[in-house]
Amino acid sequence: MPKRTYAMRYVAGQPVERIFPGAINQPLPPGAALPTAGALRVMVWNIFKQQRADWLSVLKNYGKDAQLVLLQEAQTTPELVSFATANYLAADQVPAFALPQHPSGVMTLAAAHPVYCCPLREREPLLRLAKSALITVYPLFNGQLLMVVNIHAVNFSLGVDIYSKQLGPIGEQIASHHGPVIMAGDFNAWSRKRINALYQFASDMALREVNFTDDHRRKAFGRPLDFVFYRNMGVAEASVLVTSASDHNPLLVEFHPEADKPHW
Repeated sequence: MPKRTYAMRYVAGQPVERIFPGAINQPLPPGAALPTAGALRVMVWNIFKQQRADWLSVLKNYGKDAQLVLLQEAQTTPELVSFATANYLAADQVPAFALPQHPSGVMTLAAAHPVYCCPLREREPLLRLAKSALITVYPLFNGQLLMVVNIHAVNFSLGVDIYSKQLGPIGEQIASHHGPVIMAGDFNAWSRKRINALYQFASDMALREVNFTDDHRRKAFGRPLDFVFYRNMGVAEASVLVTSASDHNPLLVEFHPEADKPHW
């Protein structure tokens, strides 16, 4: 019987909690919404399992001003967990695979507690290692619910069947969500077939791509690997931070949640 996929939740002063897919049906406490103050700052970064120096200083300098930080290849080392719990109300990580000491996978750090959490995993067909994705939902001050999808897409596969399979359950949830959406991460879109599948998925979900004028995103075979897609919001600023603290450069995006009204 396959193991159930779960997320690990890190909250300051509380024991680490294992979260299984599903809604959290409880009244929202006061101040439960993401503290956007008219702008929602998001950082997206494949952190390369914290293998390089300066990853923590980059997070401290750029992550601390973001209400959402979407990390891929985040290894739950004491240093990362300490940063997450000191600066964010909740950090949810999907352990994609266990390294000798600390599991690695996508991790979403948020300045509000999620009202919904759905961890997902897809196994790499060739390497047999798992890649993870995490869907969380947060209340906004304007009464809407923001769905956030943090994904590390499968990398080594023949064709795009497994790639599209990983996007399938994510699409089902986005399609049933009527508020704003952010979908971001390392999509490993290094082939024409993969980028076509990703763009078709975004089109089907009515998601728009964030464009970076000074585009220093990590590329493979001439194609960027990291993307940010969104729906029912406006983009105020978007930039790529050039750093040697990982093999990927962080993406920094500032959204205006109230800027766009729902299109349907």
